[in-house]
Amino acid sequence: MAAAAAASAANSPIFSTNDNTSPQSSISPQPNMPLSTKPQSLLHKHPLYAPTHQKLSLQFKEKILCLEIMGVDAGKALALNPSLHTASLQSIHSIIHFLQSKGILHKDMARIFGMCPKILTSNIKSDLNPVFNFLSQELRVPEQGFRRVINKCPRLLVSSVKDQLKPALFYLRRLGFTSLEALAYQDSILLVSNVEKTLIPKLEYLVSLGFSREEAVGMVLRCPRLFTFSVENNFKPKYEYFVGEMEGKLEELKDFPQYFTFSLEKRIKPRHEEVVRSGAKVSLPLLLKSIDEEFKELIRHGGG
Repeated sequence: MAAAAAASAANSPIFSTNDNTSPQSSISPQPNMPLSTKPQSLLHKHPLYAPTHQKLSLQFKEKILCLEIMGVDAGKALALNPSLHTASLQSIHSIIHFLQSKGILHKDMARIFGMCPKILTSNIKSDLNPVFNFLSQELRVPEQGFRRVINKCPRLLVSSVKDQLKPALFYLRRLGFTSLEALAYQDSILLVSNVEKTLIPKLEYLVSLGFSREEAVGMVLRCPRLFTFSVENNFKPKYEYFVGEMEGKLEELKDFPQYFTFSLEKRIKPRHEEVVRSGAKVSLPLLLKSIDEEFKELIRHGGG
């Protein structure tokens, strides 16, 4: 039984080590190709072949082995995506073939599936293919750019084009995010953020601090990462420290919204306390952006 599982799993395209294979060749099965010695060795040494695991079904054992040898934590993947329990090995192979045909390399799979195991039970026609069509048609991403975009944000592959990606893109473009290239390659996390529950509340919080809506929009356009921060765990404690301890003004935050991207405990507090002790006058950007040596030099010269 174990030998059969090993033979089946080792012949799986999951174990292909050639990342430079063309999309066409990755789709065509090649049963006569010699097996790599590395996967065989990993299979035979895998703990699932120990006697204590003999009660596992052959199919389930093969599935776990394929995930583990690919670099995916099978236990975590099964916990996050219970549908994997009943997914066939053939369906998992089909998804891997499809992603390879889109330029995703074998070495990318562990991270992608590890972050989003739901991909492994997605429907290629109704779930995955529309995402790549969206990247191509809406964001103008060329085929050779698919891998970069997906590696940047694997969650794109588990996001509904109709209910999530298109509404987010529409909202962001209305705000003033005009660069499709930036949204695809740098800020793609914003596309998988819910408009009603995530994006709008962040903007409303900035307005609640005293900024006009126009000013708040300008801040997120200059620093898109503001849309990714928690109001309770990031914005509030940093804002309270800024106005309470630093006695800062809203104008400073409007001009330097990147303030919220720095660690409160590791960067903002220590540097502010050093400035207070020295009596130096340092602008907010220089306070946080300068490297340690530059900051020490600023303190020695009374600020800047």
